Amino acid sequence: MVLEITPVFDHKSKDPLYIQLANYIKQEILTGRIKPKEKLPSKRHLSTYLGLSLNTIQAAYDQLGAEGYLENKPRQGLFVTMLEDDIFPNHEYPPQLEPKSEQVHTNVKIDFNSGNVDLEHFPFAIWRKLTNQSLYDDQSEFFNIGNPQGEQQLREEIAKYLFSSRGARCSPDQIVIGAGTQVLIGLLSLLIGKDHTYALENPGFHRTRAVLEDLGAHTISIRLDEDGIDVKKLKDSTANVVYVTPSHQFPYGMVMPIQRRMELLSWAEEKGGYIIEDDYDGEYRYKGKPIPSLQGLDANGNVVYLGTFSKSLIPSIRISYLVLPQTLLQKYQDHFTIYKQTASRLHQIPLSRFMNEGHWQSHLNKMRTLYRKKQNTLIHSINKYMGDNVNIIGEKSGLHIVLEAKNGMPEKELINRAMKVGVKVYPLSIYYSGPNDSQESKVLLGFGGLTVEEIEKGIRLLTTAWNF
Repeated sequence: MVLEITPVFDHKSKDPLYIQLANYIKQEILTGRIKPKEKLPSKRHLSTYLGLSLNTIQAAYDQLGAEGYLENKPRQGLFVTMLEDDIFPNHEYPPQLEPKSEQVHTNVKIDFNSGNVDLEHFPFAIWRKLTNQSLYDDQSEFFNIGNPQGEQQLREEIAKYLFSSRGARCSPDQIVIGAGTQVLIGLLSLLIGKDHTYALENPGFHRTRAVLEDLGAHTISIRLDEDGIDVKKLKDSTANVVYVTPSHQFPYGMVMPIQRRMELLSWAEEKGGYIIEDDYDGEYRYKGKPIPSLQGLDANGNVVYLGTFSKSLIPSIRISYLVLPQTLLQKYQDHFTIYKQTASRLHQIPLSRFMNEGHWQSHLNKMRTLYRKKQNTLIHSINKYMGDNVNIIGEKSGLHIVLEAKNGMPEKELINRAMKVGVKVYPLSIYYSGPNDSQESKVLLGFGGLTVEEIEKGIRLLTTAWNF
């Protein structure tokens, strides 16, 4: 039975017909109405059925193939790709079609997921003890709804930690806790307002962009140079709010130098705007001298600092935090305390004890040593097995690198060949907004969740897969 595709075309739209057709098919795939591995109609059949030229159908199919939604099987036809959450993050499977993890990941031996952290060395016994103590000591009060900004004792610990480690200056009253970065970005968009233009790094963290655009904010993309976001391009834009990752740019990994930070602060002062500084893994630095956070350098209240415990502790704890400048803090207290706290007190209170009793600093020290060892293993293995066949990008800090292959294989082929030997690597192209370099031979490798043995084995397998 041939799949029937019946889009409604808008002939007054500025989008050409092949784009409208490609977007329609993409939406059908994302909502599950066209199922994974399903065969699409032939170009000739669809051309006849829709009354469109073969060139229009070909262009639509080429677009979908370039974006990774279709794969061409010789002598069989075009089939829908089995989408994976981390590689194609925007799809939505209905419950009955959601792929089971064992089906998607059965052949994966080594997973270079940048979102994974080392769980083997998490102090489970200490965390369990502190959780039990919190339940016993606080009893029924523990189960009531807490402060909209988050637990006072946790905000006090965060303020002390930020001053000593990141040079950030704030009081506990300036801190707002929330269940993850995206929740807090949503709150920020309400605080700052939709009448502003938000500039985003390109490439940059796609989940932040998605939140802002879903909430109706106007966003623009600013390219990077070797020092991070291009401030000259930013100045030439209409933006008066900018989101940056200066301690370890995501995904390229450069550390923004002090001169660029000062230029960014000058821009914000001149514009009367805001810098959203996302310090998502600033705890882990391997080269160079520490540079104070933008918030610590800011004398005019133009910086919103955004931090998280997802990388430094465990992702599932879902505790992140904002440090608001006084202007936004007043607006928050006047209008937004009606929003209930989104992070569970069952995690906030044990975390505050974890920090207060010194376990947090001990854990960080241990993980810094461990991640430095893992990163050294990764770099050494790449140099040993791949040599001059690759370029390593962004190795000064954080829990991932970008690897550029010099074998002429585009991104998609690198990923597919890696999967064939049981190694999962990740695309760079999804972090671009608009036209991008998706045909570049670059992939993302995270190492936090792997052992040193797995890291070396993974690089050896990739060396074979990529014909080095």
